[in-house]
Amino acid sequence: MIIAILFFFFIAGMAIAGYYSKSLSRSGTIAAIIVGCAIYSGFEMKGLLLLGIFFASSSYWSKYKSALKMKMEEKLAKGATRDWRQVLANGGAAALYSVLYFYQPSPLFIVGFTAALASANSDTWASEIGSLSKQNPLYIRTWKRVEKGTSGAVSGLGTVAAILGSLLIALMSILVFNLPLLLGWVIFLSGYLGNVIDTLIGAYYQQLYVCQNCGIKTEKTVHCGLPAARIKGISCVDNDMVNFLSGAFASLLAIFLYFQIQ
Repeated sequence: MIIAILFFFFIAGMAIAGYYSKSLSRSGTIAAIIVGCAIYSGFEMKGLLLLGIFFASSSYWSKYKSALKMKMEEKLAKGATRDWRQVLANGGAAALYSVLYFYQPSPLFIVGFTAALASANSDTWASEIGSLSKQNPLYIRTWKRVEKGTSGAVSGLGTVAAILGSLLIALMSILVFNLPLLLGWVIFLSGYLGNVIDTLIGAYYQQLYVCQNCGIKTEKTVHCGLPAARIKGISCVDNDMVNFLSGAFASLLAIFLYFQIQ
């Protein structure tokens, strides 16, 4: 019990540090504490270590050369400071697998947990590093170049970043959970494909708006102080929903592949 209480204060302290570094909003801080405690309940320090690697690396790349990303953020619904929806979209699936593992320890939930984090890390690295590409990305619906920050667009730099982001979590999963190398490849592949699914959903189903004042295409529902007009996508499918769905896909794919190699 004493150890659990100490870890609660550790998790809360890290989340509060994220708030003061502007990586988390107030609601994001509370959500991060809940997600951290859920992950600790099942996977204890091992789970927190992987979560910490994801959060630290994604926060670093979000802040890296942030001045160059300011124009791009006009197109995005949210900036680099994560609120509760973003925290749950990226860490909710991993937290769920950890709670399931608490009640029923099984390698399936380790696979689901690690693949969900690999997908989140892959997507975050692709977005944050890819936005620094010298060339504008290609929109996968038309294969024409579009502005940076457009959901459903890809670049060479972003693709490499996505691969490395998933690979980092896969390698750390092998070390932390003492997994066989083949299972590490399953986690890596599933995490990267989760990013690919994120791109596909973003291109075809994520909502996009146009500002009625300045004409910019954006994910924001309000721009220039006016309600923006939706021009694409399904009303409930915003960036947070896309992130959650891609993470869920990655974890389920990893579990499916796990059964195939047994």
